Amino acid sequence: MNPSRKSDYSIQPIILNRVSNRAMSGEVLTQEELMPLFEAARWAPSSSNNQLTRFVYANRGSEFWDPFFNLLDTGNQTWCQKASALIIILSRKISYYKNRPQRTHSFEAGAAFENLAIEGVSKGLVVHPMGGFDIEATKKMLNLEDIWNIECMVAIGKPGNIKDLPEEFQNRETTHSDRLPLSSIVFEGKINTKPISLIN
Repeated sequence: MNPSRKSDYSIQPIILNRVSNRAMSGEVLTQEELMPLFEAARWAPSSSNNQLTRFVYANRGSEFWDPFFNLLDTGNQTWCQKASALIIILSRKISYYKNRPQRTHSFEAGAAFENLAIEGVSKGLVVHPMGGFDIEATKKMLNLEDIWNIECMVAIGKPGNIKDLPEEFQNRETTHSDRLPLSSIVFEGKINTKPISLIN
């Protein structure tokens, strides 16, 4: 169990243990280690079973690694250089069924990512989603039409030495973020929209 997190109600430990660490070893993941994460992702809920989420990845040391890595913001590059794989998650805005807008496309991509993350953490891997990368350059690199939405990029790897991280990130590996209390996010019958922030 993650000692820096405590739930108010009993839930599955793997949910509390899912954190977005950064320290990775630089070891390469085999297909047998990486593909189960995508296998878990493809079983996420999908409206009308359209399955609009797509994953494009680059393995460390492959011809695709540098183009993917260069999309990242400078801050993310400082710790992603020891990742084993970088994954771009996309969702299709238009359904294949009846070829009409599907407003749940991002929701489904998020559910697929969570499956991927839980599977990765259960195998002892680092799984860290990021929004800090060049969206327009990503569109050009993948030659994407407007019907595709770029959701996030994910760094995957085997755990590494915390001391190899830039100093600004080291404390975050041992003290993980908390969450707002249930009373701030769950409402019966009506909602309190007062702004609430918990940044740490």
